[in-house]
Amino acid sequence: MSKFKIPQQEIELSFSRSSGAGGQNVNKVNTKATLHWNAFTSTALPPAVHARFLKKYANRLSADGVLTLVSQEHRSQHLNINAVIEKLHSMIETIETPPKIRKATKPSKSAVTKRLNEKKIHGNRKKERQEKY
Repeated sequence: MSKFKIPQQEIELSFSRSSGAGGQNVNKVNTKATLHWNAFTSTALPPAVHARFLKKYANRLSADGVLTLVSQEHRSQHLNINAVIEKLHSMIETIETPPKIRKATKPSKSAVTKRLNEKKIHGNRKKERQEKY
């Protein structure tokens, strides 16, 4: 579970009729949950995490910074609300820890000499196979 929680005041939920299985229930109950969260104006995340979120999910945000998530997997509105909030928290979980910075390394001197010796042996082996004129 994510250690950062988005406050309810920043989340806007809307409901509509869901598609798919459900029989007559589908035609009369608004079970599809749509979450709208303005990522630009949110203060729930620390600045570093907020910047990583905006960078990673820039293609999921609208022009004014609103993230829209939809859930219609379940036949009840309550379960779809939980599912869509869980989607948001899992998105935050993926970016909450900063990526490791790669440190450039060099191969050891022995590894370099071993590679060069193997190349020399391989080259000599091929040279011995050639026809001598």
